[in-house]
Amino acid sequence: MDVAAFMDALELEAAVVVGHSVGSAVAQRFAIDYPGRTRGLVLAGSAVSYDDNPVVQQLWDNVISKMEDPVDPGFAREFQKSTLAQPVPDWFLETIVQESLKVPARVWKSTVAGILELDLSEELNEIEVPTLIVWGDQDEMVPRSEQEMQLETIPNAQLTVHEGAGHGLHWEKPKRFASDLIGFIKSLKLD
Repeated sequence: MDVAAFMDALELEAAVVVGHSVGSAVAQRFAIDYPGRTRGLVLAGSAVSYDDNPVVQQLWDNVISKMEDPVDPGFAREFQKSTLAQPVPDWFLETIVQESLKVPARVWKSTVAGILELDLSEELNEIEVPTLIVWGDQDEMVPRSEQEMQLETIPNAQLTVHEGAGHGLHWEKPKRFASDLIGFIKSLKLD
């Protein structure tokens, strides 16, 4: 796995692993496959499975499956805006849009196709480390039920809800997200 190789390159024995959205699927997979290298886990805007998620399925059916290079700037902007429930600074949104445009159509396709096949429900109970689940209550991409499933299945999990925030909760409320993250890491007593 790329995360393990990255940690090897940095000579990191273990780490607190943080993932948002699709990155949370990577973080969950890492925690399952490399329990000895995972000190804690933070999952933001996370799902266990996307196979019955109408938002992601519609995105695949209507846009991603038909996507070609170059990626349409209008799509990138609308997609990123759709993850927000609260405004972010214009310069920040523009940066995110420009970064999204660097991703070729084939990567968009393989990523969304991959998450539509994702189902970690049978393995979540293997995650042994303390886990912080962070979710925005206006998240239209992943519902509260996904957070509840993780909370019930991961043995040492806790849920923090950001009221008024969407799927991009870490962009919308960066100070709160950072505070939650720091507080969680301190609670692990890693030193």
